[in-house]
Amino acid sequence: MVIVPYRYAGTWVFDDPRAGLVREPFVAGVPEMIDLLVRDIPDATNGFRLLFSAQPFPGYQKKLIWLRGDMGGNYYKLDDPPMEGWICPAMFRYYRTAPRELYVKAEPKR
Repeated sequence: MVIVPYRYAGTWVFDDPRAGLVREPFVAGVPEMIDLLVRDIPDATNGFRLLFSAQPFPGYQKKLIWLRGDMGGNYYKLDDPPMEGWICPAMFRYYRTAPRELYVKAEPKR
């Protein structure tokens, strides 16, 4: 799956009309994870492609590991570097249950 996050009002957000989401914010540790993913993408603040899957795919950058559910969302962690972030309930627009692992890759917009 692919979304196109961008910076708005000081944080990373994304729109997905098919899922009914507009300026859906990333919060609680996830913006810092995104900063890590996009550090080599010029002009990422104006938008980049974020590929994500519950299954490994060729060229993925990072694997997030499920930690626990909380307040309707779910905490995931990165091992390298050690980071933790909360993914909000909007995730359930894409998955029926919280995946045990999420594989992600950031790339420039085409």
